[in-house]
Amino acid sequence: MKITVIGCGRWGTFIAYYLHSIGEDVTLYGRAGDPTTVQLMTERRNQYLTLPDDLYMTTDINEALDTDTVVISVPSQALRGLFAEIAAISNVPRRYILCMKGIEIETMMRLSEVTEQCAAPGSRVACWIGPGHVEEFLKGTPNCMVIDSEDDALKHELADEFSSPLIRFYYGCDLLGNEIGAASKNVIGIAAGMLDGEGMTALKGVLMARGTYEISKLIGLMGGNPRSAYGLCHLGDYEATVFSKFSHNRMFGELFIKGEKYSSLAEGYYTVDAMMRLAEKYGADLPICTAVYDILYRGANPRECLTALFSRRMKNEF
Repeated sequence: MKITVIGCGRWGTFIAYYLHSIGEDVTLYGRAGDPTTVQLMTERRNQYLTLPDDLYMTTDINEALDTDTVVISVPSQALRGLFAEIAAISNVPRRYILCMKGIEIETMMRLSEVTEQCAAPGSRVACWIGPGHVEEFLKGTPNCMVIDSEDDALKHELADEFSSPLIRFYYGCDLLGNEIGAASKNVIGIAAGMLDGEGMTALKGVLMARGTYEISKLIGLMGGNPRSAYGLCHLGDYEATVFSKFSHNRMFGELFIKGEKYSSLAEGYYTVDAMMRLAEKYGADLPICTAVYDILYRGANPRECLTALFSRRMKNEF
């Protein structure tokens, strides 16, 4: 079966590399003129990997859309625009697999909801989420991930098709909870980086415990299963996000505290804006997300904000 991967970032390029390695017929699409695309087209490599000679690359969106299965790995806030482009070219039903984490800020919609709203009628939508860094996978370090969908047959098809000794897939059981958990995990990652930047790393254990509890309550208020926050979409992804040197969100948080710029995408920066809107809509108390938002968007003093966060009034743990 022919599969197109849209997105030449760190994760999208690895997904194309991985799917090719397990025997899939893969095309990798990137926008013409984008520096990452140019490097991959001319040198067949990026800073992480070298593409096999028989993994096809294109900058022609028409050519890329000549398939019934599209894997998408682009910035979350660019997803709606991508579907507008697809609709103008080839608006036919496809299998869409979303390999990114986020919430559309203006609408507060989950990315699967954006896809269902924008893709051609009859399209099938799934989300591929969970722990794992490109750098670790390329060393041969295995991990477990999740594929979830409202379409039970689709998630079983994809999990069975894409599993290998390197990545073992679980069948997701709560699309809403898995998407919210995966997106909000990036906000917790920024908070972790801020703790590192302030020399408060010892509080990461508390951050993990309270962060998971905080997000579980939001998932429940939204109609999902609160236990999803304790699975691979959120808590199970904390090692890769809260501690890893490869975590974009953790590094963004640390450098923000130090007053240094970070050029790579940190999805949590945008997600926390959407989280504040969800908190208001559903009446959720999200103290960690609120602290991150106040520091990033309102100029709150980081040390004062973080200290206050972990010095809240005493109450029962649960």
